[in-house]
Amino acid sequence: MTSSAATRLSVSIDELPGARGSTFGPSSWREITQSEVADFANLTGDHNPVHLDPVFAAKTSFGGTIVHGYLTLSLCVPLMAEVFEVTSIGVGINYGLDRLRFPAPVPVGSRVRVVGEVLAVDEVAGGYQVMPRVTFEVEGGTKPVCVADMVLRYYR
Repeated sequence: MTSSAATRLSVSIDELPGARGSTFGPSSWREITQSEVADFANLTGDHNPVHLDPVFAAKTSFGGTIVHGYLTLSLCVPLMAEVFEVTSIGVGINYGLDRLRFPAPVPVGSRVRVVGEVLAVDEVAGGYQVMPRVTFEVEGGTKPVCVADMVLRYYR
């Protein structure tokens, strides 16, 4: 298992049990643009004006358009890949979420990054189930914008 003091946790599948309690991150900052929000809305069919209409959104308590929560969550894959890696596997899969919260909005045009902690590692047939808590921060914010207790599985 290797971990730089600042960011990256890289562990082989055989070392996973020892990774419980390890932290990773922060990742790099990632800007979320209005164009990406519009693309996500078109892909998912979620056309809530708080995400798409700057005039409408300016009149809300958010003061402007905000990013879909699930768009923010979807950025977990590329951001987490920068700071968390399991090696010597046959396949890794996203098995689900145990808990997901969006404590604060992400203003469109702002930047987010992730930090995380491995909460649990349990043996399953052929590999391990890993439960990291991944927290998204928004640049300049005081509260997390997304906290996800993920369930990942890594098989030999």
